Amino acid sequence: MDLKEYEQAKFALAEIIRSAHAIDTKDEALHSECRELLTRLAEDRFNLLVVGRFSRGKSTLMNALLGGDYLPTGIVPLTSAITTVRYGTRKQVVLIFNDSGLHREVPLSHLADYVTQQANPGNIKNIAYAEIQLPVEILRRGFFFVDSPGLGSSIVENTETTERFLPEADAFVLVTSYESPLSEEENRILQRIRHANKKLFVVVNKQDTVSTEERAEVLKFVGERLKQFSFSEEPQVFSISARQATGKKQPGNEDLLDESGLRSFQSSLLRFLTEERAQLFFSNMYARVSSFLMLRARSLGSPEHEEAYNVLMGRLHVLREKTLGVESVSGEVVECEKDSGVPITALQLEKRTGCRVCGAIFDAIFHFLSKYQYELTINSETQRDHARRGGFCPLHTWQYENISSPYGVCTAYPELAHRVARELRELASRATDVDELHENITSLLPTVATCRVCEVRIAAERKAVLEVADAVREMAGSNEERLPACCLPHLVATVGTLRKGKPVQSLLNAHAYLLERTAEDLQRYALRHDALRRYLTSEEERQSAQLILLLLAGHRSINAPWSVDSLY
Repeated sequence: MDLKEYEQAKFALAEIIRSAHAIDTKDEALHSECRELLTRLAEDRFNLLVVGRFSRGKSTLMNALLGGDYLPTGIVPLTSAITTVRYGTRKQVVLIFNDSGLHREVPLSHLADYVTQQANPGNIKNIAYAEIQLPVEILRRGFFFVDSPGLGSSIVENTETTERFLPEADAFVLVTSYESPLSEEENRILQRIRHANKKLFVVVNKQDTVSTEERAEVLKFVGERLKQFSFSEEPQVFSISARQATGKKQPGNEDLLDESGLRSFQSSLLRFLTEERAQLFFSNMYARVSSFLMLRARSLGSPEHEEAYNVLMGRLHVLREKTLGVESVSGEVVECEKDSGVPITALQLEKRTGCRVCGAIFDAIFHFLSKYQYELTINSETQRDHARRGGFCPLHTWQYENISSPYGVCTAYPELAHRVARELRELASRATDVDELHENITSLLPTVATCRVCEVRIAAERKAVLEVADAVREMAGSNEERLPACCLPHLVATVGTLRKGKPVQSLLNAHAYLLERTAEDLQRYALRHDALRRYLTSEEERQSAQLILLLLAGHRSINAPWSVDSLY
């Protein structure tokens, strides 16, 4: 089960619970039970706690895993504050203070001012924990990485803070090093982890400081020491140089990344997070939902309700078989999946409209109307032409009104109003045939062919589609560039221009990926809304409702009563 399958199974389970609630919306007990189950799904969170003696390289290792220099590193022990890393649309730090519940948002560059001993000695700033929010894909799926203060430093509170957090951890990464593997403090933590009976990964860091022979000797020592703890599941041991791995997660650095040992550790870690942990979570959730449905079906006297619950139990059984009944194919999770061997290039969303073509049209219409509305105010010939055309189409009439003044409308529209009045009076005087009358009145309405702004819109649209097609041809296949995003109508037009080949594949795959990602954000928002956990939503999830409409229908200011198909 990969990350995508994991979340889709969660959403499918949420739909079954919602369907159960819909059986009787007036049943308060049913409402409460369904809300509790949805809350369990919405709060699904996995704390991976990184522990070890100070100066072992814990923060450097996490930076290497996350692909950036996010956590402060150095020889000086960090202060007694937990640092968590979760998903966020933009890079920032949220500080949570002890005994107050207050929080403060600060730039990521200011993190060291609050979590290092130098800037916050003895945690005099009273920081409970610092939450780093990063747009890193693995975090988007509900995983929280936790960097704990170093053990065994001169700051006693550091060790106490780490030990207090141990019960909240779902799995552990113990970071030791080749210079002095498994210190007394680390052995004590290993004893606590053994009693907790949770997954453990052991990382022996700084392999670049020892020879191959010394490395083998230390790894043998660590393995033998771990056996003495009699773990229910033998911990995996990884030899790593976090320092070498930092900054190596870039195209072309694969060999260096392999040498650092990070790739092997990362693959095993992700396999556990996305498979073993998911299997356990879903087994527990399916058992809870199944028990809930079964008790409901048996306790209710209504045959209709009993049948409805039985149908849901059937759906749950199918979902369980689909999710847990077949062996998952393990594999490394990457930020952008691949489809049919075609790499998915990131899309660049236009800030206002989402779609690059809609944005170009928006600008063209605004610039035209900004000038034209002034001409309508002062130029009698422009006013007469406006009247002959029948004015603007309804959409562009109200866009004109948005940037014009009441005075501008009063000077621009008398000519048109008088013309329509004359036509209607003449039609009234000779009205005999209903069909002819209807046709004559319809002829007074402005059309795409007569609206001056529609002319501008179509010209801008044609130009923008051609520019997007050219940009796609240049960028297609490059992972270092961003393809311009399009709404679905303008994607049709762009593909019609490109016709076929690798540019079309890249463009379609990129849009499919964006739509799937947005759909998942919609589902997350709905689940957390149902569970009364909206505070858990990210900025992307809160904006997903607006974004999906922009992607599927285009911007509301660009919509017009014709199909893009008519342009090509």
